[in-house]
Amino acid sequence: MAADTRTATGPASATVAEPLGKLGPLTGLVIERIQVSDDVAASKFGTDSPIEDPVREAQVLDSVRKQAEAAGVNADAAVAFFRDQITASKIVQRGLFDRWTAHPEEAPTTRPDLGSIRSKLDGLATALLAELKDTEQVRGKPVACRVQLALAGVSGAAAEHLDALHRQALRAATDSVCRPAGPAGSNG
Repeated sequence: MAADTRTATGPASATVAEPLGKLGPLTGLVIERIQVSDDVAASKFGTDSPIEDPVREAQVLDSVRKQAEAAGVNADAAVAFFRDQITASKIVQRGLFDRWTAHPEEAPTTRPDLGSIRSKLDGLATALLAELKDTEQVRGKPVACRVQLALAGVSGAAAEHLDALHRQALRAATDSVCRPAGPAGSNG
């Protein structure tokens, strides 16, 4: 039987301890999405399914833009945030592929269904967009945002016992959280 790919055990959706601070709920969802990347990697490892899927990525970002506009979230900020989520997922997938190739005994012995994983990711996208909306005020204050993001990131990573690979993905996934929305302006 293959070893679990992360140090936290159980399914990714089981119990993600909520990180601390005003960005805790957002960061908790980001961590949950990163943990789902383990399942994405397991579903693709040893198949012809590529880690890089520009067509799927474009579909996801187009959908995010439409959902953000409908939810009153700055669409450019939402797309940048979800681009970071995709980058983080690819970091995890590449890292796990490398690990499993170097240590085949750690490779998954079952292949999760990518369709059900994508449904889970779609649900997380909706929740993440709601958190982007709910955190607009704190994210609009660069210093406060960075402090809150650091608190949430450190506490969430510790609570979930994230290894170095998943911590790297968390940093990538939260890269644009505190960036100003840009010329399009913000909706709050």
